[in-house]
Amino acid sequence: MAGASHGSRSLLIDVKAAKILMLAAVFALVAIGVVMVYSATSATLASSGDNPLDDMQKQLTFVGIGVVAMLVLWFAIPYREWLGVILMGYYIICMVLLVLTFLIGTDVNGAKRWLFGFQPSEFIKIALLMMTVRIVYDKNMGKLRLRSAMAQLAGFVGVPLVFLLLTQSDLGTAAICAVGIMAALYLGGVPGKWMALILLLAIVGGLIAIFGVGYRSSRLVFLDPWNDGKGGLGDGFNIIHAYYAIAEGGLFGVGIGSSHEKYKYLFAADSDFIFAIICEEMGFVGAVLVIGLFIVILLCGFRIALECPDDFGKMVVGALVIMLVFQAFLNIGCTIGVFPTTGKPLPFISSGGSSVISSLMIIGIIMSVARQTEWDKDPANRRDNLRVVRPASREREREQR
Repeated sequence: MAGASHGSRSLLIDVKAAKILMLAAVFALVAIGVVMVYSATSATLASSGDNPLDDMQKQLTFVGIGVVAMLVLWFAIPYREWLGVILMGYYIICMVLLVLTFLIGTDVNGAKRWLFGFQPSEFIKIALLMMTVRIVYDKNMGKLRLRSAMAQLAGFVGVPLVFLLLTQSDLGTAAICAVGIMAALYLGGVPGKWMALILLLAIVGGLIAIFGVGYRSSRLVFLDPWNDGKGGLGDGFNIIHAYYAIAEGGLFGVGIGSSHEKYKYLFAADSDFIFAIICEEMGFVGAVLVIGLFIVILLCGFRIALECPDDFGKMVVGALVIMLVFQAFLNIGCTIGVFPTTGKPLPFISSGGSSVISSLMIIGIIMSVARQTEWDKDPANRRDNLRVVRPASREREREQR
């Protein structure tokens, strides 16, 4: 069995190739995002007398900031440093932002999720996941007992997540965090009964969040958007027009810039529902390309995690890449009517600085793990770290000579 496993693993790409493929997929998605943001917004901006390049230029600025953040996390902060003060500092900053959003945040479309023009929840999800990984790792290393670890998870992760859900009405981010947290617990070997208990609590909390608030339960109209009580002109309107966009695209699309639904029919065409515009303008082929690129990121992340020399790195990469790709599939699922609308952006593609920057930060952390893994596996580095110990008798003979 071990031999077969080793043989199958030897056929896989190495960490360097996985890193290159992941970066290629990420920047391909970023490029698609810049083009599609321009396509989805330029006509509306021009009709309002504004510069049609405005939103694309903003997106490029956010991409630039995100790339700088990615490079800092990649080259300047070794991932094992997240076991120390870096994580606590980042976590505290995120918790302060969470409280400030509650106190002085801006209400947009009925939800108070914005603070000074950005969404802190996009960065908070990284803090909560990294804190989960650290607690589980400390438990595995014998620094914490299981009950103490669970208590810390409840205090440092569970309480902020519930606060986020209650104060920002952000069920989408809560679901994304929950998936990443469950992935970290699974990769960390948390006992099944504790996993089952946490999953049960998450499901019950999710059901209460959906059916306990009127406007969230109305989102279940995705099951039959034409039967929304207003003949498709109520809560089902946006989903119906997303369907129209997807159907209009056919196999190869109507062409970049030629979408009809983006002209004030499809709400949030440049952000939450940008995948519908991709389907309309790039067709089935473009949709498959985008989905395929996210799958490449997922598989490359798994490969990097598999080769990481320590459990902390494995949990970091595995949980982060699962959380990132789940958000992508959640957004796509909402667009095609598989999930109720959550208002979460498509990573690397949707307009908005918070999503682009936080997504590139996740890639930076993953690249940091890959970089250290490559260094640890380099035979020259292992040789340099070897200490040659000579027997005392031979050492005396050498001195006498």
